Amino acid sequence: MATTETTPHPRERILRAAADLLAEGGREAVSTRSVSAAAGVQAQTIYRQFGDMRGLLDEVAQRGFAAYLADKHANLSSGDPVEQLRRGWDLHVAFGVANPALYRLLYTDPRPGEGATVMGEAHDILVRLVTQVAETGRLRKDVQAAAAMIHAAGIGVTTALIGARAAGLLAGLEDLSENTRDAVLAALITDEQETAAAPSRAERGARHAVALKALLDEEKGEQPFTPGEHLLLGEWLTRLAGKPGPGGR
Repeated sequence: MATTETTPHPRERILRAAADLLAEGGREAVSTRSVSAAAGVQAQTIYRQFGDMRGLLDEVAQRGFAAYLADKHANLSSGDPVEQLRRGWDLHVAFGVANPALYRLLYTDPRPGEGATVMGEAHDILVRLVTQVAETGRLRKDVQAAAAMIHAAGIGVTTALIGARAAGLLAGLEDLSENTRDAVLAALITDEQETAAAPSRAERGARHAVALKALLDEEKGEQPFTPGEHLLLGEWLTRLAGKPGPGGR
């Protein structure tokens, strides 16, 4: 009678052990010795499979991030881009609070390079949504500047909530994420009535510049401009997009 192999491959055991140690004790708990002991392998096996501990942590991060990225991609399927931005923010915060050690590894660890690929994919989705908002004429700022503000604010809120949860204070911050999200988006995006009202020529011009630059960047290579002309036009539109309207906006 044939037997079925049920013991995971050493690579899989190493990944599971590293993920468990990360979740239980943070990055400091993931060492060559602790992973070797938990996975039942020699240290040389870790280096043979992943090159070094950085390579191991990168793959752990990619695995842990996979479901989150799937949700982010699903969020792109339909709906108003502003609502998609709101849902994307909520997905980001929920992922961080549910996976604090993994989130810190990806977003707040100062070591360069780790997690860059998967984080880059998530950031590309954010930029795509902000670009879609810009193309409707509702974005007040340049796409990259607006995306950077949303990204930074989202990380700040998530980190604060992770700390509050560890201190047993999460219940007192139930509205922090929603309130911050709405404040950031209100500063960057006009509502439809405000867009229709178009309060001043300066602000109308700025919004149109933002929209045109978003379209120009989206269709780069398909416009009847030389690279130099494209660069110059982009610079002019960026200046127009940053021109303040009434009240300093």
